[in-house]
Amino acid sequence: MCGFRPFFLATALCAVLLLLIWLGFLAAGLGVPAVPGGAVVWHAHELMFGFGLAAVAGFLLTAVPEFTATPAFGRRTALGMFLLWTAARLAFWLSGTLGLTGAVLAAVLNVGFLGALIAIVAPRLWRDPERRHLAFLWGLGAMWIALAGFHADALGGAYPMRWVRVGVGVMMVLIVVALSRISMRIVNDALDAERLRRNGGTSRRHAEDDELPDYRARPPRRNLAIFGVALYTVVEFVLPGSVIGGWVALAAAAAVLNLLNDWHVGRALLSRWAFMLYAVYWLMAAGYALIGLSLLGAPVIPSAGLHLLTVGAMGVSIFGVLCIAGRTHAGHELDLRPWVLVAAAGLVAAALARAASGLPGMPVLGLQAVSVAAWVLGYGLAARYLGTVFVGPRPDSGTGCEEVLSEA
Repeated sequence: MCGFRPFFLATALCAVLLLLIWLGFLAAGLGVPAVPGGAVVWHAHELMFGFGLAAVAGFLLTAVPEFTATPAFGRRTALGMFLLWTAARLAFWLSGTLGLTGAVLAAVLNVGFLGALIAIVAPRLWRDPERRHLAFLWGLGAMWIALAGFHADALGGAYPMRWVRVGVGVMMVLIVVALSRISMRIVNDALDAERLRRNGGTSRRHAEDDELPDYRARPPRRNLAIFGVALYTVVEFVLPGSVIGGWVALAAAAAVLNLLNDWHVGRALLSRWAFMLYAVYWLMAAGYALIGLSLLGAPVIPSAGLHLLTVGAMGVSIFGVLCIAGRTHAGHELDLRPWVLVAAAGLVAAALARAASGLPGMPVLGLQAVSVAAWVLGYGLAARYLGTVFVGPRPDSGTGCEEVLSEA
């Protein structure tokens, strides 16, 4: 029915499968799919360009029609894109076994999948009279360059991880762009609920309501954060491991923290959905801060900060999108059951444990195992409780991909 359904379900299931395979590799030396570059390359590629892009595709195939006031993409489009994504996964997993032919096929399918996504959404984003959402298009274009660069390096026999790091930077930018849209509703809904609480359950405005102005995701703060993240990504690519990159990473962290100044709206921030999105930015800022400190000589390996970005900011934000956009566009109200908090806490714990494994004197393998277990808990709960939503019929009177309709 809608593009988010197969892609969001695949996102949750893929998150569990990938990390269970990785835990088997870390704990027992079990084999992972043989790909050019080795096990770490497979792990990084699939989390960024498999799991991550599945979530991006599901979000954009649903959000772009809404953002541009255009009809939903048809079932054939959703099915074709999902089959292409699946074929790209299989080709990459078999690329080491099939030799050069497999590597070429994996490159064509993976790069082709993202190229097809761009071709599908670009006309609508460009033709939108106000062109308010072109940032998604520029982000997808940058991600396509990162993915193409990865496979070009792999085919040329070079170690392709530098392009995964570019992909991480692009993903952080896409997260900032997407959350600026999602947060406008989530935080303002929390503010409305707080006003109702203050007013004893009535919608009548009181003078003290002026203390709770509407939340706005202000472009200057957002653009500064995007610029900081993009600048660090470029500097790290051109001058890997440099002191300059360390200072720019700290600047990126500061820019993300500055963005959070728009979020300080009082008690409403403590609602589960607003605070979950708020935590994404803290994880992102902490990730760039740790990377910066590492490059400036602090006793912490850069991957500690990198995993705060991937396991933390990316993992929690994608989970939030699955819960918020996935449920509402499937005709369901937001889920207020305890499992959401347990899953979100598990993902944050996974990020913190993985980052802690990069600190001196810490039990590396033990913390990595804890991180994987917490991640699998979080996305396992998502697969359990959201999976039935993504494959089931709408419970409201809606028939398409629109948000939940009130029965009143």
